[in-house]
Amino acid sequence: MAAALMLAASAIVSATRAGAQVTPAPFRVLRVCSDPNNLPYSNEKQEGFENRIAELVARELNAELRYTWWAQRRGYIRNTIRAGLCDVYIGMPTGLDMLLLTRPYYRSTYAFVTRRAGPHIASFDDPRLKRLRVGVQIIGDDYANAPPADALAHRGIVKNVRGYSVIGDYHEPNPPSRIVRAVANGEVDVAVVWGPLAGYFARRSPVPLRVVPVSPEVDVPYLPFVFDIGMAVRRGDTALRDSLDAVLVRRQRDIDRILASYGVPRADTPAAVGLATH
Repeated sequence: MAAALMLAASAIVSATRAGAQVTPAPFRVLRVCSDPNNLPYSNEKQEGFENRIAELVARELNAELRYTWWAQRRGYIRNTIRAGLCDVYIGMPTGLDMLLLTRPYYRSTYAFVTRRAGPHIASFDDPRLKRLRVGVQIIGDDYANAPPADALAHRGIVKNVRGYSVIGDYHEPNPPSRIVRAVANGEVDVAVVWGPLAGYFARRSPVPLRVVPVSPEVDVPYLPFVFDIGMAVRRGDTALRDSLDAVLVRRQRDIDRILASYGVPRADTPAAVGLATH
């Protein structure tokens, strides 16, 4: 999901849409498009929170769960759901207009990740960011697709910023997690990381880390750091979309418990949005 979010972020205005209470249509097979090496979201061992949510949805729809494994890179949507290889993404930003989106089932935020013994950073306006080594997530080499990098550049914070690809080397497990490891091993002093990735890997770090939601939530003129996440199907596939919406309404509390167990910071829960520290 991290790559999907980054690919879509520059064009997204987060929005919610009320889902109708409907009786799900019967589906024999739920074909899910999923990344094989991208915890905390998914992997081939089906250990991610999107795997667990997919299992829940398949049970609710009385459908067999099948995966199409494809790394989230440019062309991911074209080569999977648009090619007819699968029918649904379990996690997708709700402002992406090339697909048909469900109601959002969680809302998360970018977060500052630091060592517990290091600086407590909570705002892009913190003057210490001008001298600290700062890590940001990127797709390309120009930082154009990363909202945190744009926010830092807007404040003249450029020379001390280091980019970490959300794609990475697929010979390694969960390549996007490298940015969190960079904080733990002292490669950078602070990193700005999409919340689910930050929360999950901070909990598992051998070095105690602090995760703090970024502030402000929306930078000027309009640069959001908080996004609604739903499920996505092909445009026109309203039967599947409506059935998924009905499941999300009925099983939201169970989904919330899954997200909490993976340390996903929730922008809609004010108690420090589930800070992942230890």
